Amino acid sequence: MIFSFDLLSNAIISGILIGGFYAAVTSGLSLSFGILDIVNLAHPAFIILGSYAAYVANSKFGIDPIVAAIIVLPAFYALGAAVYQIYYVAFEKRGQESLRGLAFFFGLLFITEVSLVLYFGVDYRDVSAAYIGPTWHLGDVDLPLRLLTPCLVSLALIACLQLVLTRTFVGRAIMAVAQDQLALRLMAVNPVRIKRIAFAISIATASLAGAFLIIIQPVEPSVGRDYIGRIFAICVLGGMGSLPGTVIAAILIGVIESLTATFYGPSWAPAVSFGFLLLTLAVRPAGLLGR
Repeated sequence: MIFSFDLLSNAIISGILIGGFYAAVTSGLSLSFGILDIVNLAHPAFIILGSYAAYVANSKFGIDPIVAAIIVLPAFYALGAAVYQIYYVAFEKRGQESLRGLAFFFGLLFITEVSLVLYFGVDYRDVSAAYIGPTWHLGDVDLPLRLLTPCLVSLALIACLQLVLTRTFVGRAIMAVAQDQLALRLMAVNPVRIKRIAFAISIATASLAGAFLIIIQPVEPSVGRDYIGRIFAICVLGGMGSLPGTVIAAILIGVIESLTATFYGPSWAPAVSFGFLLLTLAVRPAGLLGR
């Protein structure tokens, strides 16, 4: 192991930037899993769908991948609402969401991957943009724009989402739906409608995170499975349903993985980050900002 301050500072900066991306990937799961208690195993599939939507718009029409993701947000919102409605009618309404609901989302993950393989093949796809490639140099610290841009947009996205949850009636209803559905009904609010909105938002944010993913690295249909364990770990570590906690946990995991990969090798990074998760939950079972 070779240690130097330059290597250390660059590893920390790289970890912070990739942590910003992890926060975007996990923010939607914080809504569906942390607040609604829906174990959406298909969350990575919607991320990859967002990646391919950005790829198609970029390769065929030359649209910036982030702009393309914003344009298709309403379509993914509608898709999320439709998926929740099917889930509610088929499982949640009948009280069968625990095991059969898991099978539903696992099947959705598998079907999405197979469909993408059949249409796009298994070749890796990437996008082109002005910020993919250049790197800012601040002294001995490197800031790759392909990491910096998604990180900044991710933090802006989560800030907007936090404002919606804390400053709007619908946002407060989303926060309340997991706590007291009877109180919502007494206020003439339909909990199913609120949960449908929240789940749709989670899928829309996943599609935007997919655009960030294909900016950072080339993608193929099954690459989303690499993030299943990581995003659930970040969600739990940050505190169920806490977006600020998600950001803190994502950056911590990003920095730990980056330091481990830099000084000990990439193969150690997942083990160390999950070890950190277990150690933290042993001390604070509710997560960093959990209640």
